[in-house]
Amino acid sequence: MNTRDLRIRSKDISEGVNRAPNRAMLRAVGFTDEDFQKPMIGVASAWSEVTPCNIHLNELALQGKRGAKDGGGAPLIFNTITVSDGIAMGHDGMRFSLPSREVIADSIEAVVQAERLDAVLAIGGCDKNMPGCLIAIGRLNLPAVFVYGGTIAPGRCSSGEALDIVSVFEAVGQYNSQAIDEEQLRDIERHACPGAGSCGGMYTANTMASAIEAMGMSLPGSASHPAVSDAKREDVYQAGLAVVELLRRDIRPTDIMTKAAFENAITVVMALGGSTNAFLHLLAMAHAVDVDLTLEDFDRIRQRVPHIADLKPSGRYAMYDLHQVGGVSAVMKELLAAGLLQGDCLTVTGKTLAENLASQPSLEEGQSIIRPLDRPLRDSGALFVLRGNLAPEGAVAKFSGLSVTKMTGPAKVYDSEAAATAAVLSDDVQPGDVVVIRYAGPKGGPGMPEMLSITAILVGKGLGEKVGLITDGRFSGGTHGLVVGHVSPEAQVGGPIAHIRDGDRITIDSVIQQLTVELSAEELAKRQEAWQEPPLRYNRGVLYKYARLVSSASRGAVTDLPADA
Repeated sequence: MNTRDLRIRSKDISEGVNRAPNRAMLRAVGFTDEDFQKPMIGVASAWSEVTPCNIHLNELALQGKRGAKDGGGAPLIFNTITVSDGIAMGHDGMRFSLPSREVIADSIEAVVQAERLDAVLAIGGCDKNMPGCLIAIGRLNLPAVFVYGGTIAPGRCSSGEALDIVSVFEAVGQYNSQAIDEEQLRDIERHACPGAGSCGGMYTANTMASAIEAMGMSLPGSASHPAVSDAKREDVYQAGLAVVELLRRDIRPTDIMTKAAFENAITVVMALGGSTNAFLHLLAMAHAVDVDLTLEDFDRIRQRVPHIADLKPSGRYAMYDLHQVGGVSAVMKELLAAGLLQGDCLTVTGKTLAENLASQPSLEEGQSIIRPLDRPLRDSGALFVLRGNLAPEGAVAKFSGLSVTKMTGPAKVYDSEAAATAAVLSDDVQPGDVVVIRYAGPKGGPGMPEMLSITAILVGKGLGEKVGLITDGRFSGGTHGLVVGHVSPEAQVGGPIAHIRDGDRITIDSVIQQLTVELSAEELAKRQEAWQEPPLRYNRGVLYKYARLVSSASRGAVTDLPADA
């Protein structure tokens, strides 16, 4: 196939007398006659100054453009948005975080379709960038590669203790309980985030980067390379070359993002002890490529994959530390050797996963971050699906690093995170209570806000394993404790969580994977009959549109399900 043949869609604007006006516009941005004979490669960059996760992506986009040009393409950089979860956390801004995933996906799809681009190199940093880019890539089904912007380096406080953004959230709880003073809090605040890169633990950004590498949609090693490194710059240059090669070979995302590839992604997330947000995002990514993925698939894989990574938030180490001893690819080599990964899956290199891993380094001898598979932190994955009369469609929880496996206690019910946080700070929540935060789901939030602030305060006050928390909202990848999210159906549509009252006894049980309230079916039905659906919180704008369209969390909180689905 020659270069001219690679213009699978850009011929719509680069050929023929009638397209002279289209070409005139592109000449104004630097195109030459020669460029019109090459495939047009869209370089979708989530560069932004609103977060350290994305502050460096402009430089990476230029490296990706150079790679695509050297590979024989005519690359064009365009931007999409990002929302900084760390800055949006704890106030109304967090309602916009999950909807930003859809805005990212929609914006990339719109630009690539409108400009008739032939292939896509997407570069993202903060949490919603990864799934947003992959959802768009799946919908477009054009040759594509994703590059993760990379993890931030650890911060250090004056005493030398390693820090990250979760350290600051937990320090607020420590200050509230008088465990530290204001100057110590300020010291942690000043030193937690030393520069560019996404939040450092096995939080949502690093979880999704690892899942995407395991799925085969990014280059080997890409998930672990730090944001500020020669390796990361080389990643994105090589990705630019790779996307043109995929175009030459006509390898599409649907050739790579198969059911087996999603199972590999879930396997790696379980082994690493990743974020519960992986449920939402992998379900949504699978929907984009018509792969039938359900919560049952996550639970089936959890039962056979041990949790082996001693990574934050429940462990001791950060992604930067994992990089130093071999990175995510080295972990994948261990899983492949044990028969836990499907090595015959195709990847963006044009090779199989097994072929890629053969040339990757193994884990460093004597390292303590990744446990041997025969001596894991726990025998099965730490991300659980719970069901019961409080969550007929399911709920999710992360039970890594906890000594408590079951809790029954009286409900303390709040219709917002702000009200619940105020109760915790004023000591109205006591050990043994189960905090219920509802009307925080995809529709009711709207936007299913994360609740790192309140969970970090609970941990900071020493209540992380003494108080349960359930919500139809969700949690940051930095959250740990006895918390259950994604409770479905959500309160806004009349799910059982809408009918809980103060004092109702709730049980969270990780052993039998149940979330229940001690109420009879008759009593729940009686309360359901008396319940009235509240109006949506917003009546215009992006959150109104989102609330009108969004599906249940159990289906990935997607916005393009058929009306009868």
